[in-house]
Amino acid sequence: MLTHLLVVLVISAASCLQSSFVFKHHDNSEVVKELTRIHHECLSITRLYDLNHTSVRGQPLVVIEFSGNPGVHEPLEPEFKYVANMHGDETLGRELLLKLADELCYSFRAGDPETARLIDTTRIHIMPSMNPDGWDAATKAKFDVSSYLTYFTQLTQSTGRENAHGVDLNRDFPDLQRKMHLMLRRSKDSAIHHLFDGDTGRAIQPETQALIEWITSIPFVLSANFHGGALVANYPFDDTNDGSRRQYTPSPDEAVFQQLARVYADNHPQMHLGVSCGFVSDNFTSTGGITNGAAWYKVTGGMQDFNYLASNSLDLTIEVGCEKYPPASELAEEWENNKSPLMEFMWRVHQGIKGFVINALTREPINEAEISVLSGSEGYDLKLPDRAVTTTKLGEFWRILPPGNFTLRVTAAGYETRIIKVRIPEFDKQRGAAREDITLQPKSATGSPKPGVVPTDFSQ
Repeated sequence: MLTHLLVVLVISAASCLQSSFVFKHHDNSEVVKELTRIHHECLSITRLYDLNHTSVRGQPLVVIEFSGNPGVHEPLEPEFKYVANMHGDETLGRELLLKLADELCYSFRAGDPETARLIDTTRIHIMPSMNPDGWDAATKAKFDVSSYLTYFTQLTQSTGRENAHGVDLNRDFPDLQRKMHLMLRRSKDSAIHHLFDGDTGRAIQPETQALIEWITSIPFVLSANFHGGALVANYPFDDTNDGSRRQYTPSPDEAVFQQLARVYADNHPQMHLGVSCGFVSDNFTSTGGITNGAAWYKVTGGMQDFNYLASNSLDLTIEVGCEKYPPASELAEEWENNKSPLMEFMWRVHQGIKGFVINALTREPINEAEISVLSGSEGYDLKLPDRAVTTTKLGEFWRILPPGNFTLRVTAAGYETRIIKVRIPEFDKQRGAAREDITLQPKSATGSPKPGVVPTDFSQ
């Protein structure tokens, strides 16, 4: 009788939970208000923060974090991020991420075990708007009659795609691909990872600077940014090797990028069909709704390539719909279309291999050790050298890989190089990434390794 009563109480409590989220185009103050509400409703698993730079017009760049221990990087817990509204007139991604934050909070409070496990094992960062000034301009142009008429009479007026300085933020990042090719011309053995040295080479926008500092200060493993005007999952490289307008330009991680893109496209009811938005170049039927960025059209100075060449993170650009600023009446349906892709893509941060790299003698973590793929599944035998991932100051590494057998090379300054073979199993949410802790012998070291275990109690 008591057990039955407890079950009834649990069901009743869950049924009383109702989200107050309303599908609409939230203005910038309403975005902050919604994120604040979500934070207060899920205080134990969220943190609300803004980046160190505001937009041109002084608006905050707000992020909500979900984690079992908000505000703390826990050892071997991967970091994940979603960013939207980089182009201010592309608004669907902004509303999808706002609803995603609401959904994570609601599902956690309702006791959904899968949501609870995702939050407990992942540090998730969600930024609904990178370009709040652009959103203001786009909304004014769309709904203010006088501005709408002015737009057609003055073609120079921004529609909100750019920021308040009229700069396209997805062309404003340092061109690391050019730097990569200059290095490879000098030596084909050049390391093509973490190419950003802090020098942007020119003045950049505050929104771009904020994202650069964010990307390079947190050890993100996987991320995506959301655009509109097409329906496709786009993966690096975005820029072409020879400067041509369109040329298929694969990265060393071509195989895993294709797989990750398919995770999003295949879970979307229309994207995997290769729906065209009316442009000749938008035919993605043969690829199942995914595309190499440069094969579609070149983008120089984009955030996607910057993520890949400046950090450990694999980043995709998801085009979520033909209409950049869809009617509010369509937002609920678009949420249903994207809910599963958004969730399944987040889970893939746990795909592949992870572990610590440590000193074989002292058992201390090794910072900036490099983990490279020498050989493995089809797609990793490219002309480019592998793009290595590096360890954090805790000695952690994550490497998203498809299933198969791989040969890895692990190097660090002052240590003997190790070659190891690993087997990556099929992805499983319960199992997560394969664990492989790696010890490196200091050069010219004598004696036997000290007994001990891989440290797991570091704090950052």
